[in-house]
Amino acid sequence: MTAVAVGPRSLVVLAGLPGAGKTTLLADLDTGGAKAVVLDSDQVRGSLKAALPRGLPYRCYRPLVHLLHRSRIAWAALSAPGLVLVHEPSTRATTRAALAGLGALTGRPRHFLWLDASPEEALEGQVERGRLVRSRSFARHVRRAERLRARLSGGVPPRGWQGLTVLTRGDRLRLSVPPR
Repeated sequence: MTAVAVGPRSLVVLAGLPGAGKTTLLADLDTGGAKAVVLDSDQVRGSLKAALPRGLPYRCYRPLVHLLHRSRIAWAALSAPGLVLVHEPSTRATTRAALAGLGALTGRPRHFLWLDASPEEALEGQVERGRLVRSRSFARHVRRAERLRARLSGGVPPRGWQGLTVLTRGDRLRLSVPPR
């Protein structure tokens, strides 16, 4: 169990390659009883899939999933009284910067969790869950993640983030939140 100390109103982003195991890690998350809003794009995807015509390919509504997921993140950062935990690959620097900016604007301490997995492990994870990211898109994630991993391995959080924890696929996560 990896324990990570975060503030009661923190914005915590769980990042990593698609297929790295972020959703699996969140399913076993221990917040120590602290109130937390957990936002995973799979929540939006599942709701839309159930509401849209049966058999509609994901690629047709993927942009809507991303828009709604990011809207939920902004709303939670503005309105949630406690911890906000976000599942987002965040391999793109602009995504990390936007999330850090949102955290700063809403007065939330920011902690970046990186779930480190090799491209092969992440691809295997995609196969296991039955949802493959397009090969060109995955290759872009891999290129960006390699640059980011080099910085993170030195213990340096991304710009705008106050804390950093690097996790592996075998880790279990406990967020240690002091009482208010």
